[in-house]
Amino acid sequence: MVRTLLILALLACDSLALNTAFLAAFLWTARSDAEFAVVLAAVGPATWLTSLLFLNISMAVAFIGSSLYSLRRGVSRVDEFFKIIVAVSLGTFATLIINAMQPQFGRDPLPWSEGVLVSGWVGAVTGVTALRLAHRSALTALRQRGIDVRRVIIVGTRDPGRVVLNTIRRQPEMGYHVVGFISNSTPVGTLVEGVPVLGKPAALGRVIRAARADEVIIAVSGRTPAEVLDLVALAEDESVEIKLYPDAFQLITNNDVSIGDVSGLPLIGIRNVALDSPVNRALKRSLDLMVATLVLTLGSPVMLLIALLIKLESHGPVFFVQERVGLDGKPFPTFKFRTMRVDAPQIGNWTTKDDPRVTALGRFLRRYSLDELPQFINVVRGEMSVVGPRPEQPVWVERFSQSIPRYMRRHKQKAGITGWAQVNGLRGDTSIEERTRYDLYYVENWSLLFDIKIIIKTIVDILTGKNRGY
Repeated sequence: MVRTLLILALLACDSLALNTAFLAAFLWTARSDAEFAVVLAAVGPATWLTSLLFLNISMAVAFIGSSLYSLRRGVSRVDEFFKIIVAVSLGTFATLIINAMQPQFGRDPLPWSEGVLVSGWVGAVTGVTALRLAHRSALTALRQRGIDVRRVIIVGTRDPGRVVLNTIRRQPEMGYHVVGFISNSTPVGTLVEGVPVLGKPAALGRVIRAARADEVIIAVSGRTPAEVLDLVALAEDESVEIKLYPDAFQLITNNDVSIGDVSGLPLIGIRNVALDSPVNRALKRSLDLMVATLVLTLGSPVMLLIALLIKLESHGPVFFVQERVGLDGKPFPTFKFRTMRVDAPQIGNWTTKDDPRVTALGRFLRRYSLDELPQFINVVRGEMSVVGPRPEQPVWVERFSQSIPRYMRRHKQKAGITGWAQVNGLRGDTSIEERTRYDLYYVENWSLLFDIKIIIKTIVDILTGKNRGY
């Protein structure tokens, strides 16, 4: 909740700076250009309100797309400044395009001039930068008082772990608090530079929950890659960020390390928990509902026709309802148009190319993914997302989780109708290991733009015949 309020405060700062900058640019230009002042005076309140609405929406999309609301710690002010320049430029360009299209919809456009464009852009960049610096200063003060502090567990008590601890202590404004160590070599309960050892690596998940940790930093030395991956696996089912501080960096830099995600540390992000944020979950859910509502509304005549054809072709139900595994490994019923014979489950469970159980109509529906249209009902019910890892049957999940490393990690997000693996040709009887790699990449690199990209690619692939199921 605190983090959500901080993001909303940042959003308010940006909105204040952007609206003030462009309104001031219009008024300033009107004072110096009499002809422009006459045209501007004729603009009605409705045009002003509509234009400001489009400006704010365009800027919000550009700023979100530029990851300017992630509140990452240790981000360089210079990097943020360049992101602001890009976002303001994109938002301004989008606003100009939308404004120019207003006559096509019977609405008056807002008059723009070169003076308004240049002064508004400069004022917006300057104002956003200034208010963001003020927001960062206020955030630093809050973190020093224990607000928006992230509780950190460090895995490893040797030199790399102590380097991480001392670097965090030197940067209290970052808002990190080390609650304890995890170690095999140091007895539980021992104080290492004033911080207790809370447990051994085998108990990492339990310690994370007990300590209410937000982040785990793995700082071990002399471990093989397989051993490091085992440590990651122990933590990845918990709602924490995982970062790695490899001892190789320490050897290269002799502890004089460069600035990283935690100021002064070259940390490698192992896991992105973007959807742990309530704001991101709300954005994804909003996109799901918009797309599902649109598809179910516009596609209802097609769905009625498909239902009629299924009944005419063969005896049996129109829908095929099957239990699949979704978010957090919980089962749920998926809805699809029936594309197989009624006795198909007794013949086999895994669909293959030229499967004899598929009916003639079913083959057509599968080819163009029309059999999956009822799954948008699952999306509305909240059991699925438009984009996400494809759900599997419990029997296959049990089998794959035992043979494929990190397979269950894909269930930390809702199952999807389409996904990153599917748009890359991995559907049907294809490598589960390869599909899992694509699913994990999606889960760990989620963004709203990534979802939109996958949706667009899915539509294009279906229309061009590239996305053909069987």
